Amino acid sequence: MEFYDWIQCIVSAVIFGILVFVFVGRVMGVDGLSMLPTLHHEDKFIMSNLLYTPKQGDIVVIKTDAFGDTPIVKRVIATAGQTVDIDFEAGVVYVDGVPLDEPYTNAPTYAREDFIGPVTVPEGHIFVMGDNRNASTDSRSSLVGLVDTRRVLGRVLFILLPAEKWNGGEFWTRIGPVR
Repeated sequence: MEFYDWIQCIVSAVIFGILVFVFVGRVMGVDGLSMLPTLHHEDKFIMSNLLYTPKQGDIVVIKTDAFGDTPIVKRVIATAGQTVDIDFEAGVVYVDGVPLDEPYTNAPTYAREDFIGPVTVPEGHIFVMGDNRNASTDSRSSLVGLVDTRRVLGRVLFILLPAEKWNGGEFWTRIGPVR
């Protein structure tokens, strides 16, 4: 009977692991520089999709045809019903006529891509941008455009393993919740 108890324990653990991976969250990585300074290339993070609805300011992982099988990581700037406009000369992003307070960006938004605004986000969609605004392909580009919320894989919750080396410095200060 002891052998069958071990088998039952192992099968239960595998099923539990699969359920957590599918319904709660998983470890993923950043590919590229578009989310600097918040997320660095090759950072590993925990993403959750459990009962998630995108909200303004969240960092999300999305699937888009423009990048093949590689999911991309961006920040939600606006949700359904909100209007986005960008003053590229001043480098300021507006949502519903109010300038965004964006301490997470590394520079003003000067890169236009092929954005023609203002744009009102339709129901079931979000407008996303990378924190490294001048090196990000995001909703300003027709390659990504407005993102259907069904293409959102989940929300980035926690930096698990920063890309920096273990030798101190920024490594230890970057582990933790993502803002």
